[in-house]
Amino acid sequence: MRDTRLPYEDRREAGRVLAGALAHYRGRPHLLVLALPRGGVPVAYEVARALKAPLDVFVVRKLGFPGHEEYAMGAIASGGVRVMNPMPGMHVTPEEVAAAVAREQPELQRRERLYRGQSPAPDLHGRTVIVVDDGLATGATMHAALLAIRQQQPAHLVMAVPVGAADSCDALQGVADEVVCVAMPEPFRAVGLWYRQFPQTSDDEVRTLLDDARVHAPSP
Repeated sequence: MRDTRLPYEDRREAGRVLAGALAHYRGRPHLLVLALPRGGVPVAYEVARALKAPLDVFVVRKLGFPGHEEYAMGAIASGGVRVMNPMPGMHVTPEEVAAAVAREQPELQRRERLYRGQSPAPDLHGRTVIVVDDGLATGATMHAALLAIRQQQPAHLVMAVPVGAADSCDALQGVADEVVCVAMPEPFRAVGLWYRQFPQTSDDEVRTLLDDARVHAPSP
């Protein structure tokens, strides 16, 4: 599925376009939208609002290559899941991986506490779960999230992004039950290229959107 209106104005517009591609899920029982923070939250907020579904977050942290942190060598997610993403010509030692995990684990835990507070994580068992991010580059972060969520036995697991690299979207076909990637431009290069406005999403924005979604949507 492709959309010719790139670049998106911002994440909120991208979310509205993505919601249109997911409209067939509106009204499905036990539906839940999970955002990958921080950038996935404004996108997922629009999806959840359009589908009249509850919104929550699923925290994942990218593990950057030593000296080249912009490239993901893997990711960690809630539940102790770790996914590695080998890249040709780039090698890491077990010690370097352990050091990256040690750096990212406290931030993963901090975000879970900050975004959810005292509220328990939603029960995913038997639910239709749509996992949303603002885009898909290497796919390592999303891969880790899907594996961690799969452990909780959802009935149906959907990966949904407004824009992504075609090979990364294809690679997740066997991990999610459905992959929805609205636009797959070539060459892809980076997620931010396909947005006119792509500022870093702040913790305050994440909390504001989650609080608003909790007020106006069904409970998870």
